[in-house]
This record gives sequence, structure tokens and C-alpha cells, in this order.
Amino acid sequence: MAGTDGIRVRRVYEERDTDGGTRVLVDRLWPRGMSKSALHLDEWCKEVAPSTELRTWYQHDPDRFSEFARRYRGELADPEHADAVAHLRELAGSGRLTLLTATKDTEISAAAVLADLLRT
Repeated sequence: MAGTDGIRVRRVYEERDTDGGTRVLVDRLWPRGMSKSALHLDEWCKEVAPSTELRTWYQHDPDRFSEFARRYRGELADPEHADAVAHLRELAGSGRLTLLTATKDTEISAAAVLADLLRT
């Protein structure tokens, strides 16, 4: 059992890592220019993506990241997301989990917030 320390965040545009384990796209929108076969995706879990309103407000502005993370965690705590979050926790508990995102800066992405949440 790998545990939650095996959770990684990667850009969909990076070359596929052969030891990436289960690869799950966690963006609401499909990445531009990517075919399903090129992505080597196991699942697309758009249910855990931030709401359109939150994503639009955030605009990946580094100065807004702390507030974005707080609001996004609030969205993920909503019961409507419980099954999807529990499923990702289960995947993380059974082996390496790679959360995929199209975001340029993964350190201030929704995927990073989600990975942090899954590790706790």
C-alpha cells in the first residue's frame, strides 16, 4: 500500500512518467491540443475541479492563491464532492496517484490544493 505520500501533480503536456501509477485528469475542461490517446489517462475526474465561478475569479493570479485554496477547499468539503474525493483517496491508498492538470504553474494550481487535501 503506497499511502498518500505517493500523490504527484503533473502537467498534461509533460512527457509521461512510466512510474506515474494511476493518472487522473482533475481539470473541468479538456486540455487544448491533447488527444485521449496522447494523454495516457486512466480517469477524468472533473467532479473535483473548482467551480467555473471560482476558476474565473482566480485566473491563476499568484496573489490570489491563498484565498483560492481556502475557497476551493470549501467547495471540496461540500457533500456533493464527497464521493469523488473519497474515490481519489482510495486510489492514492492503493498505489501511486498522479493528478494531471493543464495549468502552467502546478504549484499554484487546483491540482496542488487537491493533492494537499488528499495527503491529510
